[in-house]
Amino acid sequence: MKKYSKVFKGTAFSSKSPKEVQILKDYLFCINADGMIEKTISPEEADYQILLDAYENKENFHCLAHGQYFLPGFVDLHVHAPQWAQSGNALDIPLYDWLNTYTFPLESKFADLDFAKNVYEEVVSTLLANGTTTALYFATVHKEASLLLAEICAKKGQRGLVGKVVMDDPEQNPEYYRDADTETALADTEEFILAVKELAKSTKQGVYPVVTPRFIPSCTDEALKGLGELAAKYDTHVQSHCSESDWEHGYVKERFNKNDAFALNDFGLLREKSVMAHCNFLDDDDADLFAETGTAIGHCPISNAYFANSVIPIAHLHSKSVDIGLGSDISGGFSPSLFDNARQAVMSSRMLEDGVNPKLPAEERGVPNSRITINEAFYLTTAGGGESLSLPIGRLAENYTWDVQIIDTSLTSAKLPIYDANEDLHDIFQKIMYLTRPENIREVWVQGEKVHSRN
Repeated sequence: MKKYSKVFKGTAFSSKSPKEVQILKDYLFCINADGMIEKTISPEEADYQILLDAYENKENFHCLAHGQYFLPGFVDLHVHAPQWAQSGNALDIPLYDWLNTYTFPLESKFADLDFAKNVYEEVVSTLLANGTTTALYFATVHKEASLLLAEICAKKGQRGLVGKVVMDDPEQNPEYYRDADTETALADTEEFILAVKELAKSTKQGVYPVVTPRFIPSCTDEALKGLGELAAKYDTHVQSHCSESDWEHGYVKERFNKNDAFALNDFGLLREKSVMAHCNFLDDDDADLFAETGTAIGHCPISNAYFANSVIPIAHLHSKSVDIGLGSDISGGFSPSLFDNARQAVMSSRMLEDGVNPKLPAEERGVPNSRITINEAFYLTTAGGGESLSLPIGRLAENYTWDVQIIDTSLTSAKLPIYDANEDLHDIFQKIMYLTRPENIREVWVQGEKVHSRN
């Protein structure tokens, strides 16, 4: 009989497609030494009982208790790690003012590695406690502090994709917070890429360097071109903001006489491993370019409600074969929970479809066929995020990583309203997605290793 590193038994929920949730009732999940799901076995299969008999009294066998369920670990496609220190502040002012009054002064403090360590330790732990097993992080312009964030992800067991932010344009960035010059920005980025790739060699779950122009308004043409060349040279992930708000979208059109998407593509920054945050103002040509280049959208529904000046048409963009995942956008989004963001994604889509201006007739008020379901929001937090990053994560299926959250629905202090012993499992899934609080997340595993637990 094949030997496995660990075997887990329980009922799990995983995305079969963007609209369909697969229910894996009482499955066995066989995990190899690399933390990958080598085999999934249903109770109907011939070797189920044989494997159960062989493992169930062993130390490496893990069986869920009554009322507990497996969900895939969540994939957060947009986190400003330093901004955890200001989460919940100043969400009532315009984006440009918010950045210059609050955010840039805060991020400038990350030149102090002790300060950076305190914040980064907390944000990684907080995201893990909320079920986020993979996070795509913006750090700051500081090379050393950005590397420290990658090291903390490695130590705590989170799969971290980390970018040293580039902001080199002296006319667009404050003097106290920007790269010294374009040459330094590119040299620091290359050194950062090499250091994270070296760190990755000894990190089971993986850490990844990310080429990160903050957004076009922060960067000179020379920096954007150089970053595109570095992404190609080292085959890295790329992240930035794209067509987020009226202000940013308008600035790029005025500077380049084209939309963000086409400007970024001109610099080699749209590629198979690119994730662009927000993208509220993409038009159909932009979306087609995203689909053609393999560029994904990091949809940030809570943050968008505060800063984006619109509701992004997720259903329409999905219909055009654009990869989409979910992002918290700490701290433009106040919540570190992708459960909260999944719920907001559904609500925002309903508001787009139904419209929000009661003075208009119902038939003129909204955008038809815009709603998404909780099944689709779940897909965005899991499989959609994995596909956006081109990594084998986000599904509980063979040849995917064992990244899971164990959800306890019967916890005394946070009991979900399940009163029928034979309640439909899809109904239970919906209650989990809408009602789970951090205390319901009893354990979190990444790449086959337990990284968080609540006693």
